[in-house]
Amino acid sequence: MTTRFRLTLGQLNPTVGDLAGNAEKARAAWAEAKAAGADMLALPEMFITGYQTQDLILKSVFVQEAEAALHQLARDCAEGPAIGIGGPAMLGGRLHNAYWILQGGAVVAQVLKHHLPNTDVFDEKRVFVAADVSGPYRVGPIRIGTPICEDAWHPDVAETLAETGAEILLVPNGSPYHRGKPDLRLNLMVSRVVETGLPLVYLNMVGGQDDQVFDGSSMVLNPGGELALQMPQFDACITHVDFLQGPEGWRAEPGMKVEIPRVWEADYRACVLSLSDYMAKTGFKKAVLGLSGGVDSALVAAIAADALGPENVHCVMLPSAYTSEHSLQDAGETARNLGCRLDTVPIGGAQAAVGEALADLFRGTEPGITEENIQSRLRGVMLMAISNKFGGMLLTTGNKSEVAVGYCTIYGDMNGGYNPLKDMYKTRVFETCRWRNANHRPWMKGPAGVVIPDRVISKPPSAELRPNQTDQDSLPPYEVLDAILEGLVDRELSVADLVAQGFDRATVKRVEHLLYISEYKRFQSAPGVRLTPRAFWLDRRYPIANRFRDAT
Repeated sequence: MTTRFRLTLGQLNPTVGDLAGNAEKARAAWAEAKAAGADMLALPEMFITGYQTQDLILKSVFVQEAEAALHQLARDCAEGPAIGIGGPAMLGGRLHNAYWILQGGAVVAQVLKHHLPNTDVFDEKRVFVAADVSGPYRVGPIRIGTPICEDAWHPDVAETLAETGAEILLVPNGSPYHRGKPDLRLNLMVSRVVETGLPLVYLNMVGGQDDQVFDGSSMVLNPGGELALQMPQFDACITHVDFLQGPEGWRAEPGMKVEIPRVWEADYRACVLSLSDYMAKTGFKKAVLGLSGGVDSALVAAIAADALGPENVHCVMLPSAYTSEHSLQDAGETARNLGCRLDTVPIGGAQAAVGEALADLFRGTEPGITEENIQSRLRGVMLMAISNKFGGMLLTTGNKSEVAVGYCTIYGDMNGGYNPLKDMYKTRVFETCRWRNANHRPWMKGPAGVVIPDRVISKPPSAELRPNQTDQDSLPPYEVLDAILEGLVDRELSVADLVAQGFDRATVKRVEHLLYISEYKRFQSAPGVRLTPRAFWLDRRYPIANRFRDAT
């Protein structure tokens, strides 16, 4: 008689701090596992608390309540499949990132994380204590080894578990998205399978948390690296995988195999999911944004419509004397295409009032960037007033190129609670608009078809703060600027490295200067979805007061 082990995988979306809500999601998934005749339900890393908790996990009462919720979950789910669920464990006064095994109404095992990531967006050494490698545990007929997330990115934990009797590897994760991450994970997990000869279950959470979005993409690999099951990217999902024991050990039977989207779709989906979860998890239902007739605000409007529904997106055009007629037309067409409300609030009167109030003080000076910034700040004031009055979250619309070099006005167009484009360079903004116009998916709440007018994408970008202004009056062409920024920011290249690639040294030095002097703006900027391993905030942390300049 063939021995079978059924494992239910819960690729789900927890909320940081919502212990009761996360526990209820676990109970519902356990009920599905029980109905399916499963032997065990597996949930992701730190599921009971949500992830990442940052310093919230240092609050002792939070840890105590999380542990109490896990013990209650064990009691509530005593009659049926075992549960594997991530959560904190305080042992001997030391706080661990742990994986709790619940069975028969009790906690039967706790696996403690050995490798604590301390790079990129992770600061686990700040809040957790690393533990020795835990051995495998038994559930029914099978011995399971559990490397927790980072533990599976190194060979030693999996090899130790295989040597101490593990028959399959179950890897619970809180692994956030960045461009190219699914292929990176797959290659690493194949390495663990080849090294140990064991089947491997890679289980990741989904959902947005501040700047990070967890993209699921859970999978099951058989020995040799054969893909037995592939869960969807970004979607919450519960599925079951059967392991059969044969002469060569345990093997997973084939299950669902969902195609992982290409990068352009994955990036856009990350923007949409991150915004929708940020809004929902902070209690907002509606968004407001300034729709200028330009490409950045048009893309943010599309993302917001897809995330929240067009009826929940309030666009506002705030023209000045320098706003072109085609910008007014383009903003109107964009809002109509998306089905969003658009109001027009001219700032000319407010601008004149501020000019009059400052006239005596400014007498004898030449108009310049100060007066330009007043326009942007007046727009920020009005948008924040609309946000306050009607309760919608203000979205800011600056792309990564602008945020990098400070081509944005602090307390002006930088105002807002979230920025969906914060990690998207301008050249990618153009291409993402084209992608959205050509593609529609069931998860998009906005309409299909061309939602961003072609002229919005093709016309020269302009802040329209003075007559006949274009971005290229102040910045290198975006193709050049973005390539230099990718070198300086994403790859930490030297000036000499970029000059060797063919860039003009004076241009590189100018971009480097703008990058460094704009740090104070980024320090005060709204959070935004992380799309790359070098997003501004947790990935890249530079001092504000900094006199270093690359002399190479």
